[in-house]
Amino acid sequence: MGWNHPDISLEEMMELIKGFVDILILASGYQSSGLLAHWDSDNIKRAFQWALFFENVFRRLSSLDVYQESIEELDAALFEMTSHPSFPQGLAHLSSATLRRARGFLSEHLLHNLPLRDSHLRAVLTAIIEMDLSDLSETEHDCLNAYLNNLTLQNRICTRDSITSSPDVTPTVETEKSGIDNFTKLAVQELFRRQSSVSCISSIEEGVDILSNAVRHSSWTESDCSLFREQMKHENLPDLVRSADALVDVVTWNRWKSRALSYFLDKRTIRLVSGASLIFSGTNAQWGKVFGQLNFSEQSGNNDLHEAIELLLLGCIASRWNCIIEHLMSVSYDSVTISKQYHVLANLAFGQSQSFHQKEEIIKSKEGGILDYLMGLLGGQLHLLWKSSPSLAAVSLPSWSTLFRLYLSEIETQFKGNPSMMRCCSCIQERIEHKDCELAERIWCLYIFHACGSEMIHGACGA
Repeated sequence: MGWNHPDISLEEMMELIKGFVDILILASGYQSSGLLAHWDSDNIKRAFQWALFFENVFRRLSSLDVYQESIEELDAALFEMTSHPSFPQGLAHLSSATLRRARGFLSEHLLHNLPLRDSHLRAVLTAIIEMDLSDLSETEHDCLNAYLNNLTLQNRICTRDSITSSPDVTPTVETEKSGIDNFTKLAVQELFRRQSSVSCISSIEEGVDILSNAVRHSSWTESDCSLFREQMKHENLPDLVRSADALVDVVTWNRWKSRALSYFLDKRTIRLVSGASLIFSGTNAQWGKVFGQLNFSEQSGNNDLHEAIELLLLGCIASRWNCIIEHLMSVSYDSVTISKQYHVLANLAFGQSQSFHQKEEIIKSKEGGILDYLMGLLGGQLHLLWKSSPSLAAVSLPSWSTLFRLYLSEIETQFKGNPSMMRCCSCIQERIEHKDCELAERIWCLYIFHACGSEMIHGACGA
């Protein structure tokens, strides 16, 4: 029988829902142009009235068996709408069940803005208080006193729950006198959830700071390195291994490791990873449109182009973030020369073969789409890639990619001292071995991630 509501057609209902989706997008804090969305209390009240309308409609539909087929047909139409590539990914779970709690859904978007500006919070609180007072005025002679009594009761329940519950659990606000959620109750619930989230984020940032500082101060000193060399002289090792010139010094190894970890644990990097994870959670068409609207220029003074490259590289590894950190933490000193590391990488790159099916899957993958876009953005200017952190470039370029081969080819050119448009060190001119220079560090990073952590690079280790 399908949709059979007597007062409104399915097409009309879908148009109303699309209008509510626009409200939710603005409630999230930004306009489609990327500019901040400014809400006043009157517009917030209008938005909540729309939410209340949907709650009433869908709760009534859900309570009557005769409308079950209508609900199913509506959910099918909503699924088709949310599956469209241009539909906002943050609202992809929109359904009739979501619309039955539309006010709470709207409250989430209004109060989980980042940052939550004072003017915005003031407008939200003004709107919900005025709406609750208006509702109470229909049943209470002294609506203000009744509102304050309800607020006092809610505060007691929140205090009780915060004392008896785990710190990780957000207190729930229940009014014992009414089964209907008032606007203040919904707002308080969302503010508690926000406070809990902010508390968790602060704890994580504090832990990351401690770990990052520990990493920075854990590098070996020159005296430690001298002691290690002295011990090596008395070990039964081949002459080549005993030669300090043939090895990467322990202090250099640990400095590179610390530098890589410091980059990945930096607050700025973590924020970029979080942003990249959100941006690239959409389809290639969606995030491609976002980047396409930006005007990148190498000559721009704000380094937009370099930040875009960094964001794309981080997008390739966002899903493996935890694994990358764990791998770096577990890497211990290995007495392998830079020359040996380079030859291992060269064999890895040019000795790898893949079936047609594997290549096809790669092309279709999200990582492949990001790398293709990055390839076009670079436009043959590979030197732009060298402005990125050596550890980021190493871990984000899979060995099957064209960019990896181009990157390694440039490393080979500089390693052998052949003519190149860019030169990251003066070792060739000074006739010394690549040992403690940027080129050596870039080779080391590639070796650590591709030769010592190939299972992570190919996605065997999930994060």
